Amino acid sequence: MNFKNTKIKMLDLDLKGCLYLNNLSHTQSIAIFFKAISRLGDGGFWYVMLALIWLQMGLSYTVQIIYVVIAGSLGTAIYKFLKHKTVRPRPYQVHQVIVMGERPLDHFSFPSGHTLHAVMATIVFGYIQPLLLFIMLPFTVLVALSRMVLGLHYPSDVIVGALIGAGVASLIILSAPLLGVIL
Repeated sequence: MNFKNTKIKMLDLDLKGCLYLNNLSHTQSIAIFFKAISRLGDGGFWYVMLALIWLQMGLSYTVQIIYVVIAGSLGTAIYKFLKHKTVRPRPYQVHQVIVMGERPLDHFSFPSGHTLHAVMATIVFGYIQPLLLFIMLPFTVLVALSRMVLGLHYPSDVIVGALIGAGVASLIILSAPLLGVIL
């Protein structure tokens, strides 16, 4: 099988996954639920987790919190760079059968910034305060699903966003001690 055929099959699989998940949004209660998850994934949920960690760990933990915010900025820079280099249209823009369930925050699909930040925050915050993983892991999965259910991303956008988020989180966790920060 050559590269062109492999690429076509992967794009077909990506579209099928997107269509399957987007069909869930045809049920109003599901659409409302995932719209709420997506909006919380805009930042609200993560700010609450940040505040909980700060409250649990105390004001002496301010340096670590600033370090986590810098990590979020790094994740944002990476995903914005990729979005403007790849300029992949969103699924609802290309396929008329896909219903847009929520207005996107930007123009392009690849990678999913919501998923990138959700995975990154879950890994870093979970490393700092493992008990919060019981809340963050299910929420992160729901954020990733919401992006496809709402017709805003293909599965490959979400997978790559998750991989980048995990990579940034790993970099932050591994480099923190080198910079004298204990997470």
